[in-house]
Amino acid sequence: MRKTLISGLIVSVFAGLAVLSGAPKQRNSSLEQALFRLANQERTARGLAPLKWSAPLAEMAHDHAVRMAQQDTLSHQLPGELGLAGRATRAGARFSSLAENIAEGPSAETIHREWMNSPSHRANLLDRESDSVGIAVADRSGVLFAVEDFSREAGDLTIGEQEAQVGELLQKRGLRLLNYVDDARRSCVLDNGYAGNHIPSFVLHYATPDVGTLPDMLEQRIRTGKYHSAVVGACPSNGKFGASSYRIAVLLFE
Repeated sequence: MRKTLISGLIVSVFAGLAVLSGAPKQRNSSLEQALFRLANQERTARGLAPLKWSAPLAEMAHDHAVRMAQQDTLSHQLPGELGLAGRATRAGARFSSLAENIAEGPSAETIHREWMNSPSHRANLLDRESDSVGIAVADRSGVLFAVEDFSREAGDLTIGEQEAQVGELLQKRGLRLLNYVDDARRSCVLDNGYAGNHIPSFVLHYATPDVGTLPDMLEQRIRTGKYHSAVVGACPSNGKFGASSYRIAVLLFE
């Protein structure tokens, strides 16, 4: 008898989904809904809010489950595949945190029981910060390959709210915020460089699913101590950088 195997992953987020040639299109909806029901039963029994179903997470989970079944292996990232955050962004999920459980076994009930008996997988299932899940199951000759992708969904922010959150992070790092917001917003829509009458010492354009963190490159620049002030501009991504991405420009001044 083939033993149930499991693996779990948690990702701290910064910010594709490859189309599998010949991948089966049918979904094991009854098995997926069984795992969904079991997960929420565990949560509600402990006074936790039930998870809501996420179509983008389910799509990325389905492609990953199919890949594992085709290759007859368990892995959170298979050759030629993006990592968890990259797959979620490509699928159009908007998130501030991610976690993943994977397993292979003979039935949905057995897989769920093994996840609950594993401290790390149980923690993913019962994480009070998670609010969404997508689940997929792929069948390889009677062996089920299952994926649960959890997230905390990031809400849609207005342009002003995006700028305020990034600006607060910059202020916490000792930078003074300037009022050249129009320049920053005009710069944001460019692929590089800046627009306006105020010449910055450094400009960074970036796209991210989480405006609560700064890119490493920007953090490194700030730590040099060369810059005393900054201005933030946000602009619509229009799908150019993925459905889940906010588009930001930060202008630093010496």
